Amino acid sequence: MKTDRILLVGDNAFHGISHLSQERAISRGKNLFNPEYAAGLVNTALDNGADGFMFSVSDMTLSIIRIVCAHRKPKSVKLYAIVPYVFEFVRMAVTEGGIPGLSKKIGKDIIISANFNSIIYGTKGLITTDPSSLLKAYLLYEESRIRRAAGKGGDLSSIFLHEVVSDMGISLNLEWLFKSHIELLQKRGIKPGIHTHNLPILVERLNEWRIDLDKIALTTQFNSLGFGMTPSREKCEQVLQDIQGNDIIGYGLLASGYVKIIDALKYINGLPQLKTLALGISNEQQAKETFKFIKREINIY
Repeated sequence: MKTDRILLVGDNAFHGISHLSQERAISRGKNLFNPEYAAGLVNTALDNGADGFMFSVSDMTLSIIRIVCAHRKPKSVKLYAIVPYVFEFVRMAVTEGGIPGLSKKIGKDIIISANFNSIIYGTKGLITTDPSSLLKAYLLYEESRIRRAAGKGGDLSSIFLHEVVSDMGISLNLEWLFKSHIELLQKRGIKPGIHTHNLPILVERLNEWRIDLDKIALTTQFNSLGFGMTPSREKCEQVLQDIQGNDIIGYGLLASGYVKIIDALKYINGLPQLKTLALGISNEQQAKETFKFIKREINIY
């Protein structure tokens, strides 16, 4: 029996990221930082049940996408992007001389990209010191980078605000941040997404701002151990039931390896609202077996 859920390859292993520890990430091997090798794993996963790729936008992941989509059928690879790639921004802030240097670097990259709409929004933002226009300029810039890398083979399904940005936006009550993000992407025909580590608070705030949850996607961790589920597994599951019409992507299903895949499937079967699942892979065996197994077995356990 097959599932109608969408299955995505996650990118954490390709950035050397583990939700458990940095030592665990490093132990996976340096090959994962090679775009050719990583793209090979993604291609293998796509050939064995995966439907697409969920990734933070970086030079590494754009290289992977360029290789993966080069020989795929038109719009056959679903792409779910997360912006910004916070770790890269922190690194650039250090090397470019802090926030002012980082801003100049991004501004220069936007101009070099020759994306007319992005330049217009960026100029407006600088002249009027309007943060909404600057955000839109940045989003258009990242969209253009993704589309150039994906070519005809990729289907840009959604762009998510990174959890560092969205959770900070919640704490600072930055209503404009979310509404600007959603407004622009809806005009672009891309589903707006929000990545969070605190689903209950995010949904509460979005409801206060009268943002239609049915028109956006959300992504957060779900697993039987409650690992990474803030403030608790029970509260996150309750919110999931309360917003059944929403597109919610669950990741962290294996709790960094502490949950066996069979147990993860049993847990996921109790959460039919999770229509899309993202799982990381770090070797060829996982790429060949993980998604094929889930497609075949998820409705059985």
